[in-house]
Amino acid sequence: MHEYTSTARVWGLTCPGFPEEVSRARRWTRDILRGSPLADDAELIVSELSANAILHTASGGVGSFHLALAVSPKVVALSVTDEGGTGTAPKVERPSEDAVHGRGLGMVSVIAHRVVVHGSHSGYTVTAELFTDTQPGGHPC
Repeated sequence: MHEYTSTARVWGLTCPGFPEEVSRARRWTRDILRGSPLADDAELIVSELSANAILHTASGGVGSFHLALAVSPKVVALSVTDEGGTGTAPKVERPSEDAVHGRGLGMVSVIAHRVVVHGSHSGYTVTAELFTDTQPGGHPC
């Protein structure tokens, strides 16, 4: 293989910050990953990260959020970038049993093999990675 050739394929999509765009993000992810054993997990992760961007950041309403999906022979990486506007970075929370919110990023961190948060109050990118060839016991679920 040539040293500048990559086997990864990357797609991007920018969505307005409306709740109905979450279903568009899911459908887009499902269409790209059609036939992959990781498609269901990826769809769930994109749904959760997109909803978080709309509900908890300036992306909701008049803003937008951006999705990136990278597929290589070993990894499927899903990233959602929001428009920030919050004083804190996205993080896994431990909500009480009767809490209505706060479980989503925890769920993503259980499904994904790795979750990374980058950014600042002007915008965060949450990337979840799913490995394609895990060893037995290698997946956290």
